[in-house]
Amino acid sequence: MNIQLTSEVLDGLVLSLLTHQDYYGYAITQEIQKNFQISESTLYPVLRRLKAKKWLSTYDQPFQGRNRRYYKITKSGYQQFQAILEAWKKYDQNINEIFNNTESEAKENGQAGLHQRTQNQSPWTE
Repeated sequence: MNIQLTSEVLDGLVLSLLTHQDYYGYAITQEIQKNFQISESTLYPVLRRLKAKKWLSTYDQPFQGRNRRYYKITKSGYQQFQAILEAWKKYDQNINEIFNNTESEAKENGQAGLHQRTQNQSPWTE
């Protein structure tokens, strides 16, 4: 099962990478693909949107007879990254709280995911 990345999470991932160094578009895709299934065609609209919001700037560098377009985070982009990071920390904490509580309650009751149910009760509907 693949959980879909929202546009806000993609924004945060791109901005996070760019806080460390400048990247050209394909390199950003490769970095994100190390952890998530994402296509180039998904990423370029994200880069255009972030640039339109002035969270990124671009510059070109020659490479093997062509130019590569590099993306650089701006000051407002860094501020947005910080806001996304804080929101993510809260989101992550809330998700983990629910997952961890459910898991620990199931272990306490000796039931794998079926806590507080009788043996005849099903946790799902038919």
